[in-house]
Formats: sequence, structure tokens, C-alpha cells
Amino acid sequence: MALSSNASSVPATVSDGDEFTLPPLALRALPHISDYLPNPPALTNPIDRNPFYRPSDGFYIAPSDFILRHILFDLSSPSAIGDLLVAYHRAGPRRTIRFDPADVRAAVVTCGGLCPGMNTVIRELVVGLWEFGVPSGYRGFYSAEPLPLNPMIVHGWHKMGGTALATSRGGFDLEKIVDAIEARRFNQVYCIGGDGTMKGVVKIYKEIHRRKLNVSVTGIPKTVDNDIGIIDKSFGFQTAVEIAQQAISAAHVEAESAVNGVGLVKLMGRSTGHIALHATLSSRDVDCCLIPENDFFLEGKGGLFEFLDQRLKQNGHAVVVIAEGAGQGLIPRTDAEEKKDESGNPVFLDVGTWLKSELNKWWEEEHAGQLFTVKYIDPMYMIRAVPANATDNLYCTILAHSAIHGVMAGYTGFVAGPINGNYGYIPVEEAAVARNVVDTRDHKWEWVRTVTNQPDFVK
Repeated sequence: MALSSNASSVPATVSDGDEFTLPPLALRALPHISDYLPNPPALTNPIDRNPFYRPSDGFYIAPSDFILRHILFDLSSPSAIGDLLVAYHRAGPRRTIRFDPADVRAAVVTCGGLCPGMNTVIRELVVGLWEFGVPSGYRGFYSAEPLPLNPMIVHGWHKMGGTALATSRGGFDLEKIVDAIEARRFNQVYCIGGDGTMKGVVKIYKEIHRRKLNVSVTGIPKTVDNDIGIIDKSFGFQTAVEIAQQAISAAHVEAESAVNGVGLVKLMGRSTGHIALHATLSSRDVDCCLIPENDFFLEGKGGLFEFLDQRLKQNGHAVVVIAEGAGQGLIPRTDAEEKKDESGNPVFLDVGTWLKSELNKWWEEEHAGQLFTVKYIDPMYMIRAVPANATDNLYCTILAHSAIHGVMAGYTGFVAGPINGNYGYIPVEEAAVARNVVDTRDHKWEWVRTVTNQPDFVK
């Protein structure tokens, strides 16, 4: 990854009086169409000519504005800071733009699974640009006619769940996609999707660079699991946690209303347990939270069954939340079940139905003849298909506008997103591989342990 560093080392002093030198700032270099196109146009931002709004001092983002990736450091241990203080260019309007608004032909595509807020992002891109929608994911570039969009068409889209453009997994054919971009004379491409989509953006950007096309391509990170790294959180995540709480509340009512009742809720989270963790902390009705980052076992001392047995004796009921990727290694599977989906992800077995079955077997073996009920709730598709809440709608609006400002300024091969509360531009090559997993050694997971009093599952 290319770096630029214009800042000098900074002296600092810790409380004991020892002095040391902070490493220099490392500002991530952001790809620009001028890297391979000679003399792209330099135009005044049309906001300057808006009859209803005059930019104030400081409205435009300067090239020297940046955001630090990490803002927490232990100054008593300079070596812990590492060799670099990594920073990213701040997102927002630039005084000079590289595309004439009258000549912009923009394409928007949605890929992968659904997520609250997708239609909001599309709507805000259209309102900001007027453009074309590419239906059915990446394959739509070469297998379908683009859908002309305008502000009237997308007026109420932010109130709907899903994506009005339709989405799909797979179908990525680099040559056909870039051929279609070139043939249809698109000069701006906005790709909304998860880590697989971002890896596709990397390839599209590099091929556009190789062909020296006057096209700027950007990724808008989307994953309801909140597993894309660097950015604070993914859009739709807060809505997903809110809906997950409703399922947990229902499971709690069902469990509390039964004799030896267990409410079992399966939530989204293939490789990360962020939804399960945040919903657990928010609801306070959960007795045990199981996530992919923390292995668990069922039988024996310190296992799930022993814990639930104690909890049922104490309270008469219990609520268990499990992320879909948790416990996959415990489920017996045949060779035929070792499959992958069109995005190349392993096909998971249903950990919820498996755990429900195991709970019933355990109770029958250990407490035969006693009443026992497992109420299993799987709200996964409800969580991702609902419209975005107010907080996510605002996030999606700022995210879309940030992407537009970056593209209009001539940046390409980047993603926009919030970093420590401020919106920045991240090279897509870095964003495509950055992961955000639950750190089971940090305070947030300790809060879960404190709230639930669940075991650490260490044999």
C-alpha cells in the first residue's frame, strides 16, 4: 500500500518526565484519475454557483485534512504505537472537481445480501447525481439494460427495505463488466456491497486503470454483520440490532411463560458476532451469548448444559442468543454438506435447529419426565429486510454524499466511511481485506460476560 508522510516526528512527554519521539504520520495515498490520465479537467465546484446556498469559510475540505485511524495509544510504551501513525484523507466537498456535472453518466449497483439502508444510499446517490441503476448485481452490467433513475423515481425509496435494483451473488466477470462500463460510456461507478464486492471493486479499478479510461469507481461498504474493518460500523447495523432486540424480547416472554423454558434466538453473523453482542448488551434479557469468535462446548464442567441447568434452577427460564457462524465445528456434516455459495463462502448448517435438538436430547437424558420447552426464533431475514431506522438513514445519506464528493474530485479506487466519528476515504485495496471481528479480550466482551454471567467455556 502506497504511503505518503509529510509530517515530521513529534516529541512527547509522559507523566514520569521521560521524553520520546512519536513516529511520523503516514497518510494513505488515495488513487486519482490524474495518476494515469494526463491533464484531467480542473473545474470550479458548482456549489459555488448555487443560488440558494453559499459555502462558508471552511466548507471545502483541504488536501491537508486527514483522520487518524487509531486514536488510543499507550504513551508509556512508544513501541506499542508501531512504526506509523496511519491517517486517511477526510471526506467531503472539494473546491476543484474533475468531472463536468453535465457530462456525468453514473452507474449504481447493489451486490450480495440485503441490508437496511440500501435503498437510502441509492436514493441519495440519485438525488445527488441523477444516474443509471444496474440491476441484479455485478452480472447486471453485461446481462441487463441499465435502469434510468431520477429523483422522482427514487423519491420514497428510503422508506423501503431491500434494494429496488435487485441484487445477486457471484456473476463477476471482469472483462464483461469493464467492457459494459466502456460501451455504455459510464464515467462514474458506485458499487454497494460487502467484502466480496469490495474485492471486485479492486479488480474493476485496476482494469480501468490499465485501459486508461476516464472512469472513477468507488465502493460503498455494506454488511449487516458489521465485519468490514477500519470504518466505525456498517450502515444498517444499528437497525439490525434494534430488530434483533424485538426477537430477544419475544424469546424472553416465551421462556418466562413456560416451565423450564428456554428461548433460543439465532441472529446473523457468519464470521463475527457483533449483532449478537450488541443486542445482548442492549436487551439485558440474555443469559448466554454465543459468537463465532468464542468457542463453546455443550457437555461437562464449564459447558453450556451445566450453565443452563443452574440458570433454570435459579430463575426457571433462560434465553440463549447464538450467531449463525458460532458452533459450526460442533455440527456433524457429510461431505455433501461441504459446499460454497456463489460468493465462495462456506455454506453454513443451521446452528439454531441443531442446538434446539441438542438441548432437547440433553434434557431428556438428564431430566426425563420433567417439563421442558425450547422456543426457537430465527429472525434473520426480518432483520436484514426492514427499512433503515432514523440513525441509519442519516448515516446512509452522509455516506452517499461523501462518495459523490470523492468521485467528483477525481478520486477512484476508494471507499467512504466513518473513522472515529469523521468520514474519510480509504483505498479500496486496504478496505477489501480489513476485517472487523469481536475482540474477546476487550471491555465490550467483558461487559457481556458481566451482564450474562456465562462461562468462558475454557475446559
